[in-house]
Amino acid sequence: MARPSRCRRICTEPAYDSFVPEGISCGEQVILTVDEYEVIRMIDLEKLTHEQCARQMDISRTTVTEAYEAAREKVADSIVHGKQLLIEGGNYRLCDGSAIHFCQRKCRKHCGKTDGTKQDVQMKGAGEMRIAVTFENGEVFQHFGHTEQFKIYDVADGQITKEQVIDTNGSGHGALSGLLGGMEVDTLICGGIGYGAQVALAEAGIRLYGGVTGNADDAVRAFLAGDLAYDPEVQCDHHGHGHEEGHCQGHCGENKHGCAGN
Repeated sequence: MARPSRCRRICTEPAYDSFVPEGISCGEQVILTVDEYEVIRMIDLEKLTHEQCARQMDISRTTVTEAYEAAREKVADSIVHGKQLLIEGGNYRLCDGSAIHFCQRKCRKHCGKTDGTKQDVQMKGAGEMRIAVTFENGEVFQHFGHTEQFKIYDVADGQITKEQVIDTNGSGHGALSGLLGGMEVDTLICGGIGYGAQVALAEAGIRLYGGVTGNADDAVRAFLAGDLAYDPEVQCDHHGHGHEEGHCQGHCGENKHGCAGN
């Protein structure tokens, strides 16, 4: 049996997750995973060695070299053949500040993860379920990738035992699944959500109930009662030019990270 891939530690979510060639596109896409992006960022931009990059990402130097070569080939394919470059998905987790001694000066200067502001989410108790809801002003926020808060509900014996609102601290869609996984979330309730995020959640073992609207507390109570109205086919592809009606509401149309190459 093949050994499972080790989760790669990354510093932060990419600020731009879509690049489109100006002019006539070939209509094809290249997907650069977030961990491959991180390897490119650290080696080509921050000038770390492969060994330093491996220590920062908590993986082997061989894995770094393989990811680096794959990433450069994808970038070249995009540039040479005029393919849209998307940065999403991958097997990774966000750095919580514990690797700060591996970072170079520039990383330490900009890292806000060691200033004592990290929010405390305790481990679940035995037999407890943890539910996360994309959250804004008491309502289920309608675009997973742009949510600024999650409301976390701990449940035991079918009853809510604890509630807590957690800031995402600017994490984008690719990193949010890692954030939820690190908080031991079992179930996510949200509005619109893209395919890449759905895959990342599935890989993290988090059950998804998308296409939900209305009050967040009511949604959780309905879920526990087995009455939650959700859309098993929910989608929200903010890289496209439009969204299927009913699948993407609120702020989904705001492409905050995409770059049209202008």
